[in-house]
Amino acid sequence: MSKITIINPERRLAAIRIKYALDRVVALVLLIVGSPLLALIAIAVKLEDGGPIFFRQERLGINGSRFLIWKFRSMVPGADGLLDRQGSARSIHRITRVGRILRRLSLDELPQLIDILRGEMSFVGPRPTLPDHWERYTEEQKGRTAMRPGITGLSQVNGRNTLSWSKRIEGDLRYVREYSLRLDFFILLRTVRVVLFQEGIVMDRNPEQVDDLGRKRDQV
Repeated sequence: MSKITIINPERRLAAIRIKYALDRVVALVLLIVGSPLLALIAIAVKLEDGGPIFFRQERLGINGSRFLIWKFRSMVPGADGLLDRQGSARSIHRITRVGRILRRLSLDELPQLIDILRGEMSFVGPRPTLPDHWERYTEEQKGRTAMRPGITGLSQVNGRNTLSWSKRIEGDLRYVREYSLRLDFFILLRTVRVVLFQEGIVMDRNPEQVDDLGRKRDQV
């Protein structure tokens, strides 16, 4: 994996230790305080079509380690069957009515508090990597996994799902290089605005617009 040049590494390490400790404490508090809301969302998801409450998917975290990401399910069961060969949605009915509300308000991400409590994610960081993207990354781009993935991040507050993958990765690498507690605070404040004004939301997959990663090695 490509190494990233870090300024003031000792100061940075101390900041990261504080960050990860705060992550777990705040995640535990939010899970306890927010349990009524979580229960209401779970009931709404279940009542709509009787399908699973949660969506779990394998992702790559810090240094490429594998883990399961948790979300409230926002799509119909068997939604992958409604994708074309390029991975684009070929039906507007992949997302449930409850799911549309959850996505607009980013409430589908709340179960990731579990991943934070387990030490697999952070509140702020690069979004978790899709395994099938890993082999398409350059060595430099793989440097985005040098920190725990986050629920929100620099790319999420600067375009979100409307950004190309390469632009998102550029933002992630900048975050890794320039990390500080102050930067996290700035991103969290920006996240509130992005969620309230529903900026950069794309309801379903749009690879034809954003997927500009290199081809897989076995296709080269």
